[in-house]
Amino acid sequence: MAVNTDKNSYTIIFAIIMVVVVGSLLAGFASGLKPMIKANEKYEKQQNILYAMGVNNNEGANDVAFISTQEVEEEFNTYITKQLVIQGDKVTKDDKAYLIDLKKEETKAKDDSYERRLPLFVGEKGGKEIYVIPVRGKGLWDAIWGFVAVDKSMTVQGVYYDHKGETPGLGAEIKQRYFMDDFTGEQFLNGDAFKGIEVAKGNNDPKNEDTSDNAVDAIAGATITGDGVAAMLKKDIKLYVPYFKTLNK
Repeated sequence: MAVNTDKNSYTIIFAIIMVVVVGSLLAGFASGLKPMIKANEKYEKQQNILYAMGVNNNEGANDVAFISTQEVEEEFNTYITKQLVIQGDKVTKDDKAYLIDLKKEETKAKDDSYERRLPLFVGEKGGKEIYVIPVRGKGLWDAIWGFVAVDKSMTVQGVYYDHKGETPGLGAEIKQRYFMDDFTGEQFLNGDAFKGIEVAKGNNDPKNEDTSDNAVDAIAGATITGDGVAAMLKKDIKLYVPYFKTLNK
């Protein structure tokens, strides 16, 4: 049986053209979305920073409600008085400190010749100066991260945690109020000595009434994620201790 080669050729050419056209359209669409994606990432980070320092839309006892995206930039500029970048002994103001990628900085710091850049957000609420420190670590399945608000004595004023892939009902509970609120009042400095905050089984302090024990109650069934939170805090908060010691001289 004869094959219509011209028809087959046209079909192939048409298919190639369609692939090119669709690919170009998708690439253009993705490129057009980039500014929107970047803006959303910025707003989310601002919401998280404000939440850690107690600026949110919480009403009920278990709410985790952020300032809306329509209001967050104005609120961020109201409450955050300056953004700093700490690099060794050098501290500089930088309005784009929020763009620093913690993961990339940690990787670069594996080279001993590189001084890691540490972003720090300084705010004021209720007449009190508050410092918000970003942290990043590893949970059971993937990355965990957050923001920890402290006063100049490194006493916790509030936190916000999030995760990429922890188990619902278990490790994912790190972003629930009952867990996050436990950290308020805990201290990272004991005199001049740095101490982390453990996420401890059998801590028997569900209301966190003892804020001098450097520990909060663990989440049932989520030991590895809790250990990840404790390790994250110890690893990243410790880097800021030299700066805070200058505030307390």
